[in-house]
Order: sequence, then structure tokens, then C-alpha cells
Amino acid sequence: MKTAIIIPCYNEETRINKSAFINFIQSSENYHLCFVNDGSKDKTLDVLKAIQQTDQQKVSVIDMKRNSGKAAAVRAGARYLHTKSDIEHIGFIDADLSTDFEDFIALDDTLKRNKTLKMVFGSRAKDNDGGGIKKDPLRAVFSKVIKMCVYLILGLPIQDTQCGAKVFKKELIPVIYAKGFLSKWLFDVELFIRLKKYMGGKTQVMQVIHEQALNRWVHVDDSKLGLKDSLEIPLRLMIIWFNYNVLSLIPVAASVEESEVFAEIYPMPMAA
Repeated sequence: MKTAIIIPCYNEETRINKSAFINFIQSSENYHLCFVNDGSKDKTLDVLKAIQQTDQQKVSVIDMKRNSGKAAAVRAGARYLHTKSDIEHIGFIDADLSTDFEDFIALDDTLKRNKTLKMVFGSRAKDNDGGGIKKDPLRAVFSKVIKMCVYLILGLPIQDTQCGAKVFKKELIPVIYAKGFLSKWLFDVELFIRLKKYMGGKTQVMQVIHEQALNRWVHVDDSKLGLKDSLEIPLRLMIIWFNYNVLSLIPVAASVEESEVFAEIYPMPMAA
């Protein structure tokens, strides 16, 4: 059985490390890459198709016809991969490889070894001995504020919900990806809320998830999250809290999102 990695991409033509992805897929027998082009305006799709051509059995490309945000892109990949019988685990990483393949494989290995776990996710906040976590100082301060807000909303002892590297058992797809998300960028918080509700509370969910320190993480400039978006994060978090805890809502995906997300898929036959 394989592990599939979703890589959401938006205007990554000049940033994506094409050779790194090609080398990984050629040297890894039990992994499948699923690129999701999130309505890029440059030639990102051409780059992704070129990567796919190097090993058509191990790479899929989904082309969303309009930019819908990371949440919709990851959800599109997860829903597509859920139909593949040879996929056991599904995860996602950022296209800039701020979390590298070595760390992702370590997360996946933890999930494989511990049969009680359903999700393992990377953490830039937990202690690591390698000193490989490099953050922009201003972002580090802002992250502490967001971390406090997230803790108040989730009520879970998680140090880093927003790390862009997570892997989970395929069985969770109907639980956390069946419906659309309120936020394009803070959907990680919604993932944990949905899983906590599904598992029945704090104690139960903490038994099936594991936060694992990364050995390396590097902030890459030219973030898709602008200053205005960053300043609005506390307000957006409160909206998430209100919808899930006061209104007890899980948002239903708009029909336009569904039609746009699955407008064009470039899958290749996956080994049975």
C-alpha cells in the first residue's frame, strides 16, 4: 500500500524545485505525488505536467480552473485520492518544500508504526536537536499570538496547528474533507475541530493524533498570505469558533467550488 502526498500549487513556476520532486518520485517506490494547480496565472501547470511525464504511474495532476485557496486545493486532492484502492495514507506538504521529504517520511513512518494513530503532523514549535527550524523573526512573534488564539478555540495541547506537513489514514477523508471549509488558509484548525467532534472530545482525539518535531523547516519568501490576510487571522479564527461551537455548523461546499475543483484532472493509472 502507498502513501500519497498532496502538493497545492499557486503560481509556483519559478519557485518549485522540479528536480527535487523528480528525484524523490524516482527513488521512492511506495509514494504517489498528487499536484493540485490552484488556478495559477503563470506556467505552473506546464511544470507539473513535465514532472508527471517522468513517471506517469506515480504522479497525478489536478487543475482547478480558478484560484480557490489552499483549503480547497488540499480537499480536491484528498477527495480524488480517496477513490484509489492502493492508497493507505494521505498527506500534504507545501510546494516550496519548506518541510522536506525526509521529515515527511518520518511522519509517515510514525503513522505506520503506531496502529492506534490516525494522524501525525509536523511541528516547528516542539524542541529539536538539529537547529534546523529557521523562521522570520516577525513571523515568529506573530505565530505566538496566533498559537494562543488557536489554543483557546481548540482546547487541545497542540503547539503548531499550522505546519504545512500532515499525514493521516485514508479513512479520515469522509470525516474531515466531506464538506468545504470556512477558511482558505486556516483550514488546519477546522481539521482538528472536525476530528475532535468526530472522536468525541479532547481525551479521545489526543489518543489518535501525534505532533512530531521537524528536523528542518525554512520560511520561504514570497508567501501567498499577504499582510492584510495575516492581520485578519484573529478575526477569522473567531468566525471559525463561532460557526463550529455556537452555531455547531460544518459548512457545505458551494456548488461552484465543486464544479471548479474537479474541472480537469490529469491522473495516470496507479499500480494495483
